[in-house]
Order: sequence, then structure tokens, then C-alpha cells
Amino acid sequence: MPGHIILSHGSDSGPDATKVSALAKIAQSMGWSTERPDYREDDALGHAGSVAPRIARLHQRIAACGVPPVLVGSSMGAFVSGLASLELPVAGLFLLATPALIPGSDLALDVRLDVPTLLIHGWQDEVCPLDEIYEFAGRRQLPLLVLDDDHRLATHLDAIGRQFGLFLQQLATNA
Repeated sequence: MPGHIILSHGSDSGPDATKVSALAKIAQSMGWSTERPDYREDDALGHAGSVAPRIARLHQRIAACGVPPVLVGSSMGAFVSGLASLELPVAGLFLLATPALIPGSDLALDVRLDVPTLLIHGWQDEVCPLDEIYEFAGRRQLPLLVLDDDHRLATHLDAIGRQFGLFLQQLATNA
């Protein structure tokens, strides 16, 4: 088996959300094991209030893995996945519609620099401005794929799935 993947959904969503469900299916078809934590209880605390509990929940899941997992996240799930990578070893980060900041939170997006990372964002993202993640990616010299889509990235699910498959192939080859 290539490894384990933890897929984190966005706020106002759940573990059966469209993007994380589709990506989990792709990963499983390639032999990866997956899990999708349920952050809905944390999300009831509001956007800023959910950051610390989400990170704590993700840390518990990472610590329970036998090997460093790949973290996949959408929106708030991407934000906390990046931050979790700073404290515990992970094998990769695949981050979608990522906010650079969460209003009211003292934390700003960051990622461990020695971890393979791919950011995917929509040109018309009305929730997480492209300018902020573009600046973050440039400062960290991270690959950023920008699609003609909005925050949900719903019209490009197939393209995102193909990118995810390639990302996982590269991780498995370089392991």
C-alpha cells in the first residue's frame, strides 16, 4: 500500500462533501488508505473558533498513523492541514481553495517547506481571494494551479482529480 491520506472538509460542509469524497475514491483506487475526519462539531464554534480544535483533531489523526500521511484539505480543511504540517511529519499537502487568513484568528496559513505541496485555487473565488494565496505561493515558491472557477471548484472536479492522481503517483515514486 502506498500510504495513508487524511482528507479534511471545509466549513459548512462534512466528511461526505463532494471534493473530499471524490478525491478519497481516487486515492483508494490507487491503493491508498483514506480517512475523512468530521469537523462539524468544531465548526459550530465559528470560523475563527474552529481553527484550534480542528488542528487538535487533525494532530490526533496524524499521530495515530503508522507513517506520515498525505493531508488533503478544502478551504478551512486546507488551512488547518497546512498548519498541522508545521508540527507533525506529513508526506504531502494537496490544498484546495485555501484561505491565507481566517478573520478573527491569530494564525496565518503556513506549511512545512520540505513537504511536497500543491495549491489549487479558482480565479473567481469569492470566499478566499486569489491575490492572498497567490502572494503566499510566491513567497514560499509553491506550485499553484489556478482554474476558471469559484470557491467550490465544482466545475473542475475532473481536472482536480487528475492532478491529485499525478500528485499521488509522484509521492509514491519518490518514497
